Amino acid sequence: MRSSYLFTSESVSEGHPDKVSDQISDSIVDLFLSKDPEARIACETLTTTQLVVLAGEIRCKGVYENGEWAPGALEEIEKTVRNTVREIGYEQEGFHWETLKFYNHLHGQSAHIAQGVDASGNKDEGAGDQGIMFGFATDETPDLMPATLYYSHKILEQMAADRHSGAAPFLEPDAKSQVTLRFENGVPVAATAIVVSTQHARGYDAGEKEAELHAYVKQVVAKVIPAALLSDETVYHINPTGSFEIGGPDGDAGLTGRKIIVDTYGGAAPHGGGAFSGKDPTKVDRSAAYITRYLAKNIVAAGLAKRVTIQLAYAIGVARPLSLYVDTHGTGTVGDDRIEQAIAGIEKLGGLTPRGIRTHLGLNKPIYKKTAAYGHFGRTPEGDFFPWERTDLVEDLKAALK
Repeated sequence: MRSSYLFTSESVSEGHPDKVSDQISDSIVDLFLSKDPEARIACETLTTTQLVVLAGEIRCKGVYENGEWAPGALEEIEKTVRNTVREIGYEQEGFHWETLKFYNHLHGQSAHIAQGVDASGNKDEGAGDQGIMFGFATDETPDLMPATLYYSHKILEQMAADRHSGAAPFLEPDAKSQVTLRFENGVPVAATAIVVSTQHARGYDAGEKEAELHAYVKQVVAKVIPAALLSDETVYHINPTGSFEIGGPDGDAGLTGRKIIVDTYGGAAPHGGGAFSGKDPTKVDRSAAYITRYLAKNIVAAGLAKRVTIQLAYAIGVARPLSLYVDTHGTGTVGDDRIEQAIAGIEKLGGLTPRGIRTHLGLNKPIYKKTAAYGHFGRTPEGDFFPWERTDLVEDLKAALK
């Protein structure tokens, strides 16, 4: 690793058009899982000016069976979509939860996909698709996340909290952040550049109101980034285009799954390419990415490494992973091969099969809407939510490596 370098990550707010789409898709996942824990959902969402469109495949007892919607199901789906947009805060002429047009093009799951995934006879439940998934953890922050992404998320989370509480009434839902840190010997030592672009009320792009907005953003940055990383040399770019009144889906169309780096590790780790939102946990794009984060976080929490990347690979319809790869980037206290063997031998992980993952983490629950903004990782596990952020595998790993 180079001794000195700059690294940058970005985040986007809950009001970013792609994140609006992600939250709608995951609100549909939660709706169906609340009706049927074994529901299959692959829901894509398009958002644009005054329009939301759903498309995808589902299977859900009591909601959609034999090609027919249950009474009231379509109305409940539309209500869920509109409530999600309302909770984000969109009541604008170009995108309003109450007046937007809504189209539902969800339909039944392919029988050929279902037959590969469903358990039958002596066949265990198979993976919902082929693919590779990566997990990552680093000791750069308390949540064992890359510092650049961690602080990018925190800036926007604080701004959203202030917008919802009324503390910053000039803010509108759409926003982006970006943090550049200088690292020395792998440790962040200085913030060299902070970028924040936020949608704002009319008039906050000039004069005293613009100065008020800029001062507010700097206060937020100072609240969430340690003072030791900030200095007079930190460069700020706040709304560098000048004006940002038109935003959200009215300013730019949104699609589910277009912010996969924001959702994961901010570019600090590889990505297998599969998005998370809109997918039930039989899809290993989602569940295997969660278990690899869980494994990586527990490895670092156990003191077995300062930084670790994990890869799993699956074939559609096949239960067992094709490969497990661990790389501690030279920071491990034991060999990477020994960690791989330890993981493979922990019985409670269920062989890292799709069903084993879902059982261990408790994924067949309506817990996904909360994941769809400000990252799926580095979040606080609370009740059923974010179980992949628990560090309850530490003792198992230590015992397996004795």
